[in-house]
Amino acid sequence: MMTKVESATHSAAQEPGEQVRVAVWASDPITSTGLTEMLVGAADVFIAADPFPADVDVLVFAADRVTPDVLASISRVAAESAAPAVLVARQLERAVLLRVVECRVVAVLHLSAATAERLLDAIRVAAEGGGEVPTNLLGESLQQTENLNREVLEPPGPNAAGFTAREIDVLRLLAEGLDTEEIGKKLCYSERTVNNVIYAMTSRLSLRNRPQLVAYGLRTGVI
Repeated sequence: MMTKVESATHSAAQEPGEQVRVAVWASDPITSTGLTEMLVGAADVFIAADPFPADVDVLVFAADRVTPDVLASISRVAAESAAPAVLVARQLERAVLLRVVECRVVAVLHLSAATAERLLDAIRVAAEGGGEVPTNLLGESLQQTENLNREVLEPPGPNAAGFTAREIDVLRLLAEGLDTEEIGKKLCYSERTVNNVIYAMTSRLSLRNRPQLVAYGLRTGVI
């Protein structure tokens, strides 16, 4: 469970006289306190204490490591707000990189290098519609996107009925009655990605629609 910082401070903004409203979420209280103290001295940032920050300009997520639980928390918070996000983490594995980006994370800072100046710069850039992803992570993201496209759009090989882990996740949520948008929010995928996954399964298995796909999954014991 991520911890919400509930304090207020003032600091610069997108335009003169405006403040960037920021909601800070962290995986532990110590990290929360540290990030808050970094922002206290600025003059153009306001840290919101809303329980569901739907009206903030930028979200800040922080964790030592982006575990599945942390990723689920990020996904839930991102579903409540359309704001871009800045992620501060010590370790970000390739397996979750694309899902983090799909949660509208536009800037990534390493925890050990996240000085007050760099964090504030990232927040301001995010508020203005920009982003800052380290070159090595950007390269991994592009590679992961390529792998995703290959997995979704190409048959899996000789075992034509085989399902990937991503397909099983989507199929189980389909069986629960969730629509494309709800599945995307649940798994932190874009709707386009969900539609591509479903299309790949129905095409590969020569099925006509989603109910047939769910029925096939039930018959084969996948769900």
